[in-house]
Amino acid sequence: MLLVIGLGLKSPTIVRSWKDPNARATWLVLLFASAVFLSVAPTSIHWLNTVTGIPNFAAPWSYSLLTLFCAACLTMIITWREEPTGRRRRRIRLVWAIYLAVVVALWGTFLMADVPVERVYDLDTYYAGTPWMREHIVLYLLGYLVSTLVSAWMIWTWIGKVRARRLKVGLVFLQAGYACGLGYDITKLLAVGARWTGRDWDGLSTRAAPPFAILGATLVATGFILPVLGPFLQTWPREQATYWVLRPLERLIRRVGPSTAQARVSRFAPLDLRLVRRQQRIHDGLLRLAPHFDHALYRRAYDVAAAGHRETTARGVAGVIALRDALTACAAGAPRVSDGRPAHIGREVTDHLTAIARALYRPRLVESVRRRTSTESLPSHV
Repeated sequence: MLLVIGLGLKSPTIVRSWKDPNARATWLVLLFASAVFLSVAPTSIHWLNTVTGIPNFAAPWSYSLLTLFCAACLTMIITWREEPTGRRRRRIRLVWAIYLAVVVALWGTFLMADVPVERVYDLDTYYAGTPWMREHIVLYLLGYLVSTLVSAWMIWTWIGKVRARRLKVGLVFLQAGYACGLGYDITKLLAVGARWTGRDWDGLSTRAAPPFAILGATLVATGFILPVLGPFLQTWPREQATYWVLRPLERLIRRVGPSTAQARVSRFAPLDLRLVRRQQRIHDGLLRLAPHFDHALYRRAYDVAAAGHRETTARGVAGVIALRDALTACAAGAPRVSDGRPAHIGREVTDHLTAIARALYRPRLVESVRRRTSTESLPSHV
């Protein structure tokens, strides 16, 4: 589930940045990892065998996805570890060439094997002595073993040089995950080898190996997702909250007229772009309201609100009162006297847009402060 969520969250960004090697590597890791998880479930295995009408078709399918996942993991680590050079590109191509050849060999050995009986839970040991299926099983286990050892070695020789905290934590998770992966591979190979010598160690394959696989996959998933999604998960909730909080302020300011920036932004555009667009519309509206903004009213409203509330709340309430007054004055065509100075709305408003937007959700408080401000001063346009 963690991998599927990560794939869903990162897919739009990855599609827009497909030429970036880091984006491609991230997408491939998440894609193949999610596919492996979905394919190895017993219900999925039986469904694949039933739909295709081929007993044990799920074996080469799942093992091929696992092999491609190994290649994607190696690609990701190489991409993280090395600068973008021709040498890095050649190493990545070599990895994919080797593992694609393994995939071809997996399908070739499966097609030549005789596996008429469906085995959902113990295929590796049940067919361990079957010609060509024996080679099929050993091939995927050795491919996974080599990937695990090489990945762990690359991380071990590199982790001491890493300074980025989030990346370093991710590498620690990866190392722990590869250690579990090594446990999975060893137990599987021991169980298969025992079959070759006439012993029954099937419990290693059916009972001991799966916990290693589940824990290892979880740790590896966390290790890859943490450095990639960490910055996103750190900023997205804050940007999402700001985007929705600013909505009533944008609708209020919109009454002064359309924004001068006519570029349209789709509702499916990235969140940061939609947030900038919303902020831009608000600032455009403030520029139009500047000749009608009553700074004295703002200061009086702030003084009244600050007497019983914290500064952020007082700034927000005062901003709402002053901006509504400016909208009324603008509709009446009554600009303020600015003493010869250029009309402007200062930082007391522009630096507290979120607080002003939140104050719009508290109409009773705003109205209470507005009434007290009106009774303590000369009447305004409010």
